[in-house]
Amino acid sequence: MDRKRKWVLSSGALLVIFLGRMTTALEVPLDPKVLEGLPQPPTITHQSPKDFIIDPRENILIYCEAKGKPHPSFSWTRNGTHFDVEKDSKVLMKPSSGTLVIDISGEKAEAYEGIYQCTARNEHGTAVSNNIFIRQSRSPLWSKERKEAIMVQVGVSLVLQCRPPAGLPPPIIFWMDNNFQRLPQNTRVSQALNGDLYFSNVLLDDTRNDYICYARFPHTQTIQQKQPITVKVLDMDAINETVAALYNYTNNLFVDSPSGERRPSFMAPLGRSSTQMALRGGVLELECIAEGLPTPEVSWYKESGDLPSSRMSFHNFQKTLKIADVMEADAGDYRCTAKNSLGSAHHTIKVNVKAAPFWISAPRNLILAPKETGILTCRVSGDPKPQIAWSVNGVPIENSPKDTSRKVEDDTVILSDVQTGSSAVYQCNASNEFGYLLANAFVNVLAEAPRVLTPPNNVYQVITNNPAFLDCASFGSPIPTITWFKDSQTSILNRDPYVIHNNGTLEINVAQSLNSGKYTCIASNNLGTRENHVYLEVKEPTRILAQPEYMVVQRNRKAVFECKVKHDPTLIPTMNWLKDNGELPDDERFLVDTDSLTINEVTEEDEGTYTCVMNTTLDQDSASAMLTVVEEPDPPTDLELTDQRERSVQLTWIPGDEHNSPTQKFLVQYEDLLHQAGVWHNLTEEEGTKTTAHLDLSPYAYYSFRVLAVNHVGFSQPSQPSRQYRTNPAAPDVNPTDVHGVGTEHNNLVISWKELTGLQSNGPGLQYKVNWRQKDVEEDWLSETVANASKYVVSGTPTFVPYEVKVQAVNDYGNGPAPEAVVGYSGEDVPMSAPESVQVLVQNGTLAEVHWEPVLTSMVRGRLQGYKVSYWRERSLHQAEAQQEEQQVLLFSGNRTDGRLPGLKPYSLYTLNIRVVNGKGEGPPSPNHNFETPEGVPGPPSFLRIKNTDMDSLTLEWGPPQDNNGRLTGYTLKYQPVNSSNELGPVEEMMFPANETTVILADLKYSTRYKFYFNAKTIKGSGPTITEEAVTIMDEAFIQQPIVDVFKVRPIGPAFTNVNSSVVGEEGAVISWEYFGPDKNVYVEYIVENSKEDWTKEFVNGSSGSQTHLIKGLKPGTSYRVRLVVKDHSEATIHSTEELVITLPAMKSDQVDLATQGWFIGLMCAIALLILVLLIICFIKRNKGGKYPVKEKEDAHQDPEIQPMKDDDGTFGEYSDTEDHKPLKGSRTPSNGTVKRDDSDDSLVDYGEGGDGQFNEDGSFIGQYSGKKEKDTHEGNESSEAPSPVNAMNSFV
Repeated sequence: MDRKRKWVLSSGALLVIFLGRMTTALEVPLDPKVLEGLPQPPTITHQSPKDFIIDPRENILIYCEAKGKPHPSFSWTRNGTHFDVEKDSKVLMKPSSGTLVIDISGEKAEAYEGIYQCTARNEHGTAVSNNIFIRQSRSPLWSKERKEAIMVQVGVSLVLQCRPPAGLPPPIIFWMDNNFQRLPQNTRVSQALNGDLYFSNVLLDDTRNDYICYARFPHTQTIQQKQPITVKVLDMDAINETVAALYNYTNNLFVDSPSGERRPSFMAPLGRSSTQMALRGGVLELECIAEGLPTPEVSWYKESGDLPSSRMSFHNFQKTLKIADVMEADAGDYRCTAKNSLGSAHHTIKVNVKAAPFWISAPRNLILAPKETGILTCRVSGDPKPQIAWSVNGVPIENSPKDTSRKVEDDTVILSDVQTGSSAVYQCNASNEFGYLLANAFVNVLAEAPRVLTPPNNVYQVITNNPAFLDCASFGSPIPTITWFKDSQTSILNRDPYVIHNNGTLEINVAQSLNSGKYTCIASNNLGTRENHVYLEVKEPTRILAQPEYMVVQRNRKAVFECKVKHDPTLIPTMNWLKDNGELPDDERFLVDTDSLTINEVTEEDEGTYTCVMNTTLDQDSASAMLTVVEEPDPPTDLELTDQRERSVQLTWIPGDEHNSPTQKFLVQYEDLLHQAGVWHNLTEEEGTKTTAHLDLSPYAYYSFRVLAVNHVGFSQPSQPSRQYRTNPAAPDVNPTDVHGVGTEHNNLVISWKELTGLQSNGPGLQYKVNWRQKDVEEDWLSETVANASKYVVSGTPTFVPYEVKVQAVNDYGNGPAPEAVVGYSGEDVPMSAPESVQVLVQNGTLAEVHWEPVLTSMVRGRLQGYKVSYWRERSLHQAEAQQEEQQVLLFSGNRTDGRLPGLKPYSLYTLNIRVVNGKGEGPPSPNHNFETPEGVPGPPSFLRIKNTDMDSLTLEWGPPQDNNGRLTGYTLKYQPVNSSNELGPVEEMMFPANETTVILADLKYSTRYKFYFNAKTIKGSGPTITEEAVTIMDEAFIQQPIVDVFKVRPIGPAFTNVNSSVVGEEGAVISWEYFGPDKNVYVEYIVENSKEDWTKEFVNGSSGSQTHLIKGLKPGTSYRVRLVVKDHSEATIHSTEELVITLPAMKSDQVDLATQGWFIGLMCAIALLILVLLIICFIKRNKGGKYPVKEKEDAHQDPEIQPMKDDDGTFGEYSDTEDHKPLKGSRTPSNGTVKRDDSDDSLVDYGEGGDGQFNEDGSFIGQYSGKKEKDTHEGNESSEAPSPVNAMNSFV
């Protein structure tokens, strides 16, 4: 900030331009390290109140405490003159203090009443206290007075005066009786502010002789009692007029006021208006007490504005208006209105508000450096306007030594170009007729180098997007300039987003994570520089990600509120749950988890708002949700029957509690006590908003009704039953339903119906009148009446003829309505004849059509169901002898004359017959009819085998189809090569006669896989194709695979075959398999049986053909599940074998550790010595060019399976079963179609111990000639180098 001061002369007047620093006081810090040795003028820190009322029974204690450097001395004045404390033995001043203790024991307190003022001074100035007015509290006695009885007539008004003695402070007034019980007060009888007791009108009950006014003096804690007042209330209408006149003549205390009913008038204050003054900041009490009969009610309003509702209150039954903390705006006219049934009265109180002096801006202490300029301002207000007087060191400024650097302008003192040693204390006194204000403000001229008061290395933490404030409190004179730097930057932080406040605090309005770091503040003035470092950490805000949601839960069920929170990981969160902004109930049903609140078995008391609050040390977040508990509604009550009629009644009810789930409907049920006692039936439903139902009733029933309410949760319990309601009997309203006429025998008709219920009977004596006659025949109705039955049998009817039947309900009160006739038929009989003129039209080898003439209706003798065609295959036309197959049946519904026979076999002889079918059964069959089916395409050949596979040829064998379906004309063979990428080459085709079953294919390519397609033919065409695959043997003279023009195809079928396992020792197992898939990611996976752990996975060679893998490190005596899997590049499983179960043998318990046996150690030492001798001999022979015998043996015995070493890399040209022999997907590998390495089943290669051909079958060390070291992919870092004597010796060490 700019602290330079400029003096400018213009028009002979000296104008001072004060910038920034001149209006800002330098505060003296409270840090003891700063205060130590810092000079300071006196400052009053504690003093007694201006108006000090003392208790004469206690010592007088007048406070005056001050601070300063050096510590100030104290003195007192009393009533404007010096008070010599040391000369009065009763007065003591506390050490290092100005507080006076006056011992008034044996003395009168009045002797020390007066106005006291304290002065505190040191070498830098003088401070003075307020004028303290000491007065003794007083509680004078009531003056003796004779009180005569007050006689009043009923209905008049009355005032009982209290007039307590004047006390200091004024007493508190209250009225009681002889039993020290407060007298009851109300709108009719009340106590005024001055203590008088007012009666708006008196009653006979007001007669008593113990109206006593009490005055309590708070300082002395004494109570003074006035003489009791007697009041006698007379009813002038009840006594003789002569006696009344006598009372009026002899008793001058009788109150003369109207006693009848009258309009209100005011007892206090009197007149239509009055005036009242109030002081600003005080309490304004306005009072209106009215008399009248009936007792009037008092109301208030302000004519020039509204009453201040926040500071206003009514007392004394609306008779007193109290306004606290009075303001200038409270001035104006207040109107009180008293009103009863006969009229009203008004009184206006004009309120004037005055003000004792009050501060607008009190003068503040100044610390200035030499040559600086400062201002002391004493701004006050009041009504009337206060007078301001300045003093210096307790002396009026006009009487103090003249100082050219000081200028007084009303409420302002301007100090310019101050000098060292000019420190002083200035007093400002502002006063008017209502009081005064006195303030001390020192001016301390100092020269101090900067000091940084904020502790070093403070760490400030703030939440992202919140303001951050970094403190740099400093002290110095002149006031130090504050600058800020961040991290290692050299630029001053004085632009967005940084703001430097006047007190040196650095504000970052919206802190972000990039604002974190180290900050340096530097305080400097012309006397020096100081710096301080602080750190800012900007944290992530705490946020509720998943807020609890509003829940509606059924009673006794569970409610779960979720509250998932994200917070800064460096802050420790605390989750707290609230119910209705209070603590959760202490109930074990409430379970608080990390991110949820669970309430088990909720009840209605659990309803409310639940809030989750997540707090950290820096911030918090909260979210709320309501819980509503619902349950089935309570049952309706108060069922009542109204509007009772013969066939209807009106039912009303009162709904029960809905329990937070609106009622959707009401279900009305009835019980018929006459016909079905104890059984309730649903009668009708009404909307949930209705409470009445119109019920239609049946005759001859004893009804009881009940109502159930239904809401979203379910049904309520049934209401209590209504009273019983009986209906009179009547004739039936309905006839039986479901009337049928059906014959059960060929000569009868059974008429059946559904009986009426008891409620449908409408009266006693229910019977059924059954009527019937043959249809379309001129004859009368026959009838029969039955009771308690649901059928009637008519005998002697013709077979299957139509009848008209009807059933009518009858009871003791009449017949039911005329029934409608229903047509039925008498009983059926089996058909008498078979269909004729049967013909068959063959469509093809598998389909034929059959036609026939229908049977006459009279011969059917019943309801026609359809025609049943039975047919069967006699034999194939290849065969001479019949081989009848299972009969097949087709039913053609209705009056059909033709049908189709599907699913026939070609080239076959079939037989069929036809029967007619009715409801009684089947008629006789038609004569058998034969027909033949033509030839079709044959079935697939029964087999295709591949034998005698050689380098360039192989043999195919096949069998004829099981179903020739005609005469075979020959076979078709197609085949094509398949390369290692599963791409197919050109197709070769060959034709064979029907009598051939084998062929030799020559001129094939060596070491090539072929796919074969084979089918049979008749004159109708070729049948289905079967396929096989085979591989020719490798030509070992060539390694380069010939190139074939191919297109790619994906193999299908099983990728693994011949999967086997065997146990090796106690900790290993060998897995062998054949693989024919294109993918290379093949793994062996194994896991302990019944274990829940993950599968252990080991990568194996993904080449096609036979493979083996040794699993090591298994636990003895443990069962394992093992499988082979193929995975793609995303580790998804493509193929998987069935799981094998391998059980390893348990380790023998009596096994001895040979390494600890003495004989074994001796044997090993001897063998080591022997090997050492052999090594020496071998070394000598090798230097002479000798050969190992094993080498000579290999030279003599050349194994054709072992190829010469390649010159370029030093490896063998050994046979490798590569992916060239992968099968096509879905094909079957022939039994002789796999090329093996050799004829031995015991080769070490099969066990994976030398998978790269390190051992030949005769045990020779081939590897030691290769000069190459290879590592088995499954053996880790174990060497696969050929054994040597040195390696053998190392294996024993």
